Amino acid sequence: MEGVISIFISITALFISAVTAWFTLLRRGTIRMTQPTVIYFGPDGSSRDDSKPPLKVFLRTLLYATSKRGLIVERMFVRLRRGESSQTFNIWVYGESSLARGSGIFVGENGVVCNHHFLLPADCTTFEFSVGEYILDVFAKLTGSDHSLNLYTVNLTINDMIAEQLKDPENGLYFDWGPDSQRYHPHIRALSKQDLPPFLKAFVD
Repeated sequence: MEGVISIFISITALFISAVTAWFTLLRRGTIRMTQPTVIYFGPDGSSRDDSKPPLKVFLRTLLYATSKRGLIVERMFVRLRRGESSQTFNIWVYGESSLARGSGIFVGENGVVCNHHFLLPADCTTFEFSVGEYILDVFAKLTGSDHSLNLYTVNLTINDMIAEQLKDPENGLYFDWGPDSQRYHPHIRALSKQDLPPFLKAFVD
């Protein structure tokens, strides 16, 4: 009887070790992102010398891995769909106070939180944020994977009044998440306010 119990304990310990090894060393897992509390459509404020700054999509989110060993995000991009039209913002820049062109970032189980800026490709000169219902998709390409992973999808609306205000190259559109209403609330802000130091923004908002 004691021999049977010993064998059972050994098998159980081996099984637990195998499961632990799977979750810590072998399981690849995937990348996920938290819901952004703010999404921005509009001109890129870093190019103030241009008569018409390039357009971008901005969001702030936490990327995290579902595996212990973590994963490497090779590139990210977003795609905007409106009706039958689709536009990819494929130039990825990320960071906090200093920004870097996205060319790979390690994401562990504790996550990486930062600002993500997605700009239009250089050969796109006709895109504009016009009236309509938009579907925003956020994609990430993981190292070793042959396809891009859809991390997040959300529906956003630009009405007539907002579209008219966006014709001014100084204006950008923010979608702020409302936890009570469970939807994004749009509002326009001028680039001149965005570029102010944080301690001055309260006086112009």
